[in-house]
Amino acid sequence: MILPREIIEKSALVKDTISQNQFQPAGVDVSLKEAYSYTNAGKIDFDNKERKISDVQPISYINEEVKLAPGAYKVIFNEYVRIPQDAAAFCFPRSSLLRSGITLECAVWDPGYEGRSEALLIVSNPHGAILKRNAKIGQIVFVRLSERTSFSYEGVYKGENK
Repeated sequence: MILPREIIEKSALVKDTISQNQFQPAGVDVSLKEAYSYTNAGKIDFDNKERKISDVQPISYINEEVKLAPGAYKVIFNEYVRIPQDAAAFCFPRSSLLRSGITLECAVWDPGYEGRSEALLIVSNPHGAILKRNAKIGQIVFVRLSERTSFSYEGVYKGENK
């Protein structure tokens, strides 16, 4: 079951929103806090013993805008989420991004995760993209699990970007 707006607001699953208009009938719009460019390769393995996350450098806002050439970027959302033990969340790109040749890739947010999440923004438009500070770029959708999980997310990203 997808959680409706009323339950999302009442349960305080998302904080640090900029405006009440971010709450949609079936989710919450997330907005751009920061954008980064990648500076080296990452390394991913099975058990994370050799994991090396790619380094990034911030992209400065000029007149409250970031100009992005075609490519891949790390973005951080303004909003801080808390996923309860009986739910999970998914994030999808807003349709305006897709119509502009941009997409947003997000991982599953497991029960127990909390943080100011990061995502992958991909600019496929050959002319690039311009994003305003706080632009709404994605929508989080919360789903209720059939039953409460017996354990929760305890990975290295829990509480990220406070």
